[in-house]
Amino acid sequence: MLGTLRKMRSHLDENHVVQYQLPVGEELLDLNLLIGQQLTLTHTGNIFCCSCGKKTKKSYSQGHCYVCMQKLASCDMCIMKPETCHYAAGTCREPSWGEANCFVPHYVYLSNTSGVKVGITRHTQLPTRWIDQGATQGLPIFKVETRLLSGLVETALAKMIADKTNWRTMLKGNADDLDLKQQAETLIPQIAERLKEITAEHGEFAVSQLDETIQTINYPVSEFPTKISSHNFDKNPEVSGILKGIKGQYLIFDTGVINVRKFGSYEVSVNY
Repeated sequence: MLGTLRKMRSHLDENHVVQYQLPVGEELLDLNLLIGQQLTLTHTGNIFCCSCGKKTKKSYSQGHCYVCMQKLASCDMCIMKPETCHYAAGTCREPSWGEANCFVPHYVYLSNTSGVKVGITRHTQLPTRWIDQGATQGLPIFKVETRLLSGLVETALAKMIADKTNWRTMLKGNADDLDLKQQAETLIPQIAERLKEITAEHGEFAVSQLDETIQTINYPVSEFPTKISSHNFDKNPEVSGILKGIKGQYLIFDTGVINVRKFGSYEVSVNY
């Protein structure tokens, strides 16, 4: 197989085990079947922008050329920090894109990755978002009307718990199960005043508290690494070894791990 990489596609089967496919150009490689086998990814040296398709010397924002990274709303800093949304100021890079992607319902959730964390995602992206992070449990706790609102609620919760994953810890094994519902019951009252402020400004239906069940997620890993070493196509074009498992957007080899999402738009040949 030969083509540009994209982030792995995933879905949960009936046993809550993640099934992974690796996009390589126009083809999809079923990865779960390859665990325990030799797998080699070789970077050709070419990178093609995932937006405009032009060849680029360097990848920005997970697969874009510099020009696209500078002009696309999906690459703006407010995507990483939604509380900084500047649509109302009239400075959104692509107002129509913002309306279609940011002015839609979002979830604020708790997940268990390297421990409990808070996060946000569009209403269509669960459980995909949890899978991409390597979470073993997930629980949506609020539904909000816009991405901006999700950021406001998240930042309030992030004063008390983490909003980032320790990826090295996540790759060394599965965190112990947590009672995320109990965590939510403890945390939500602590942001009650901030929630009142948000709803006073944006409307009483801007934020809705949820009562959902905890989603359990299992990953296809035969053996976790005890020491984390990372493969990097920019330093060594060949990644090869026995595929030991997949978690989050990481392929786990006996020779090290690689974050597939980091190398989106890199052209690779795949042999197995």
